[in-house]
Amino acid sequence: MKRVFAKSVVSFLPCLIGSVSAWADGVEEFRESDQLAYIEPLLLTRGDSLPVESFEDSTDPYLEGYIQALVDTHFYEYRVIVTVKDHKVYLSNLPKNELIATSISNFVKDLPGVQSVEAKEISLDAIADREKYVEQPRVNGIWFPQTTVLFLPLMADPREPYYFAAYRYGDHVIGTEAASIALGDDFPFFRWRDVGPWHGALQIGIQGGIWSVFNFHDVPHKNDETCELVNTDYFGGIPLTYACDRWSFRLKVYHISSHLGDEFICNHPEYVYLRKNPSYEALEFLSSYQLSGSLRTYFGPGFILHSDKSFPMDTFYAKYGVELRILGHKLYYHQLYGTPFLAIHMENWQVRDWNLDLFLKLGYELSKLSGLGRKMRIYLDYHHGYSYEGQFFLEKTQYGEVGFSWGF
Repeated sequence: MKRVFAKSVVSFLPCLIGSVSAWADGVEEFRESDQLAYIEPLLLTRGDSLPVESFEDSTDPYLEGYIQALVDTHFYEYRVIVTVKDHKVYLSNLPKNELIATSISNFVKDLPGVQSVEAKEISLDAIADREKYVEQPRVNGIWFPQTTVLFLPLMADPREPYYFAAYRYGDHVIGTEAASIALGDDFPFFRWRDVGPWHGALQIGIQGGIWSVFNFHDVPHKNDETCELVNTDYFGGIPLTYACDRWSFRLKVYHISSHLGDEFICNHPEYVYLRKNPSYEALEFLSSYQLSGSLRTYFGPGFILHSDKSFPMDTFYAKYGVELRILGHKLYYHQLYGTPFLAIHMENWQVRDWNLDLFLKLGYELSKLSGLGRKMRIYLDYHHGYSYEGQFFLEKTQYGEVGFSWGF
């Protein structure tokens, strides 16, 4: 009986070994194919999904639907209408803003097989008829439209809410060597379409920001300190923006309050008695005009609605400036768009006797699309005029900065 069992085991071992080997090969093959299944999608772009080899054989309705889906994915706020005839792409209902319209056209031109893209006028009746069979009934607006903005943030305004970190040199108010950081964002929560006689877009949102400055120069070094927090400003606002053709407008009510840093007060105990409360609420209205795809100008007044009695603010101020983006180019390897920029921002405040406050910013910007969406910037900044930090608001200064910013 033992001999029979031993012979059975011996005869079964080759089969068992063969099965285990086949199973191991299968597992290895599965692992390789499984890895490819996870790797390949990471290498795909939107153009790889287009049937390039059979582009000539594809029907116009198929291409029209495919390109329409891509445009809706990236620019759904504008409801651009795509038409394909004889494999030529026509875009209708483009936004009137030249910068945004050019970005959408370049986006479609970048698709493999697209030979030409043209803007084509379409009547409002035709748009309404098309929506009847293309779209289901829905609200005449968009919740949380975060792909694009109606009023582009000001590039050189020191109190525009976005993220940045900068090294500052030459500021005799805060410190010859100082660091400036900010946390801020603009969150739009609803956009109405086809508003007013100009058929523009209207949007409301909320903004928030924090700006802090740290002094690294001539610090008393108490308790081994290498820097001191001098001041932090807190900001909250509600912007209402409207865009039509090359114009865009922003009406914003906001609040700013400033607070001296605890380290600064410890190192300068006299400010326990000298401290003021520079806090105010204001209403601001800015108009922006896109002169071309690369050049923009803006201007507008501000009105102080209320200020703290310890630091009274006179009623009026004005902001104006110009922004230039030149030599923009696509970085094909990284699928990014890069452009150098120059921004000049100026302000005049009644509380400062209408003296000029000047900001110059020169740098390089990276984004996914030309001028649109989230961005990153590296820049040099020069300021000549007055300090913007809390109760030092009326003290004259000038300084240079090198910084890195992101958001927008």
